[in-house]
Amino acid sequence: MKNKKIGKKYIIHSYKHNGKIHRAWDEAVLLEETKEYLVFGNNCTKVTEADGRSWKTKEPAIMYFFFNRWFNIIGQLKKDGIYYYCNMASPFLIEDNAIKYIDYDLDLRVFSNGNIKILDKGEYKYHKIKMNYNESIDIILKKELDSLIDMVKKKEIAFNEENIKKYYEKYKKIKNNEKKAI
Repeated sequence: MKNKKIGKKYIIHSYKHNGKIHRAWDEAVLLEETKEYLVFGNNCTKVTEADGRSWKTKEPAIMYFFFNRWFNIIGQLKKDGIYYYCNMASPFLIEDNAIKYIDYDLDLRVFSNGNIKILDKGEYKYHKIKMNYNESIDIILKKELDSLIDMVKKKEIAFNEENIKKYYEKYKKIKNNEKKAI
């Protein structure tokens, strides 16, 4: 996984536990590689749902995908501040130029004022039964959700707004250089 090219474009594929595609994003530009995670950026990118419907994101986003954590973090740069959308998900892998992970329904929303809300508990309970999540996945996800909430409270990694702003500036610079090269 080491030595990915900064500025390289990837796509993102989110799957469900049953192996079916859940959602896909057309672009994620690599901004940083660390021992723990990769950081990507995008802006107004096309998102395609499993049923074929598509839409575009409304604002720039900085995304953290972790090698050994069961979540990913999206920092959304909105007009009134940075919001976070965190997916409880398997660690990612990159295959065929796509970032791939399994989405486990539960999400964490962090508002610009720091308030936290856990989303989609009902969907998680439903899919846990329907897709037969085993007990170890349930234990891991609950532990990782607690860890994620702790990261929010401590303003670590993605939850440090200066990090999001720094990566957004890097993203803009890469995109500007692309335009100049055309």
